[in-house]
Amino acid sequence: MAGRSEEVTDLFIIGGGINGCGIARDAAGRGLSVVLAEMNDLASATSSASTKLFHGGLRYLEYFEFRLVREALVERETLLRAMPHISWPMRFVLPYHEDMRFESDTPTSRLLSTVMPWMRGRRPAWLIRLGLFMYDHLGGRKILPGTTSLNLRTEVGGGPLQDRFETAYEYSDCWIEDSRLVVLNARDAEARGAQILVRTKVMSAERVDDLWNVTILDEISGDTRMIQAKMLINAGGPWVGDIIQTKIRVNSREGVRLVRGSHIVTRKLFDHDKCYFFQGEDGRIIFAIPYEREFTLIGTTDQDHPNPSEPPVCTEAEQDYLCAFASKYFKTPVTREDVVWTYSGVRPLYDDGASSATAATRDYTLKVDAQGGAPVLNVFGGKITTYRRLAESALEKVAEHFPHLPGPWTAGVALPGGDFPVDGVQELIAGLEADYSFLNREWAERLVRAYGTDARGILADAKSASDLGQEFGATLTERELEWLADKEYARTAEDVVWRRNKLGLKLTTDQIDQIGRWLDKRQRSAL
Repeated sequence: MAGRSEEVTDLFIIGGGINGCGIARDAAGRGLSVVLAEMNDLASATSSASTKLFHGGLRYLEYFEFRLVREALVERETLLRAMPHISWPMRFVLPYHEDMRFESDTPTSRLLSTVMPWMRGRRPAWLIRLGLFMYDHLGGRKILPGTTSLNLRTEVGGGPLQDRFETAYEYSDCWIEDSRLVVLNARDAEARGAQILVRTKVMSAERVDDLWNVTILDEISGDTRMIQAKMLINAGGPWVGDIIQTKIRVNSREGVRLVRGSHIVTRKLFDHDKCYFFQGEDGRIIFAIPYEREFTLIGTTDQDHPNPSEPPVCTEAEQDYLCAFASKYFKTPVTREDVVWTYSGVRPLYDDGASSATAATRDYTLKVDAQGGAPVLNVFGGKITTYRRLAESALEKVAEHFPHLPGPWTAGVALPGGDFPVDGVQELIAGLEADYSFLNREWAERLVRAYGTDARGILADAKSASDLGQEFGATLTERELEWLADKEYARTAEDVVWRRNKLGLKLTTDQIDQIGRWLDKRQRSAL
């Protein structure tokens, strides 16, 4: 047929966040040919700006989102088994006091206001216990320990808190290195045959008979080319609506609600390894979580963010809000002077008409448009914990257009570096220390927590630190940079120190500039 290019793929995916990369991995593993294009770095937007948790979403129970919570709770342990290097269990301390309030527009709040008006919006202890009981049992928990009650006068979790807090509940959720999760999904997709194109912008996508003609621009080389695809998947995250309107130009009744979530990272506020779940008098919640050994992560906010092209930043007002919120719990007030870094991301939530950003659903919606020729699947919403299930749901939609497609396969299949038992991290660290005597404990732990069993692929036959080449600071070496550039799509210093790891918190500006120059030189030599 005239106009067809030589390059025809089954699926062309727009967007290199967790949803796009998760779908690419699942599809490639079922034998489909896949091309994924990301205009910036992988996980450069929402997928690197989460609260870093695989969690069921305890507060979503107040919105009666039981299916979403159950799915997320089941996924916690499924994902934990597949990536024990970048995900691990954590215990959350939820202090209780009588001033806790519901948000006024939650279904639970409205129900209690009707049957128990004397509560005046307060969140009673029995309701929290009920919610935690459901949280423990909805997902068929097997690995994670259940909820317990704490005496904050005697337990370590009570030490940093104000004396007015006497009791608390402690429950389980999981940490996740969010941006590494995206990269590992992309790596696995590529290993199964997918093409992963970073710094590649989709200029246009046009239906021509039974194919999509997708024109892409390589932002580094300046080259353009066209790829034809049997099906298009719009996983553009905050740009999903813009892609519908300006790139693929199809009619869609579905809308996206952009909600900004901001976080602050402070000096280390407490010495133990537990996290805190704080409930505010305004009905909202925040977390305070140990972060990168030397810091504490506090978040998040919920603010509407109408324009996806406007970079999200943690505003001064949001910083003040988070500091003030945390200060109502900690003995030592948290101030702006304690803040060492901030970050903010835009959640592309499905627009369900909710009255507030906080109330907008975190569930995902998948819509296929096949009118006028080749189909397109638009992805709205979702949360990082359910990305794998979202991908499976997306492939159910894809299967309607690709007969005889194999069924789901990703549950329990390890991501790169995650092929070891859930409780095997310490054994891996000890093994590295034994075989590479130049590693100290902190260095070995960082490598295992980032790369799992792949850490040995980076260290290879090194007998001394000097065998790893130039050292850029904070144990980042030339050998590791080569790995990140060759296998993990890193192109800039920012890609390395803020998404492949968080060493930007520990490196100087000069050291980061050195990393950038090294990467630039490597890219120029490859052209």
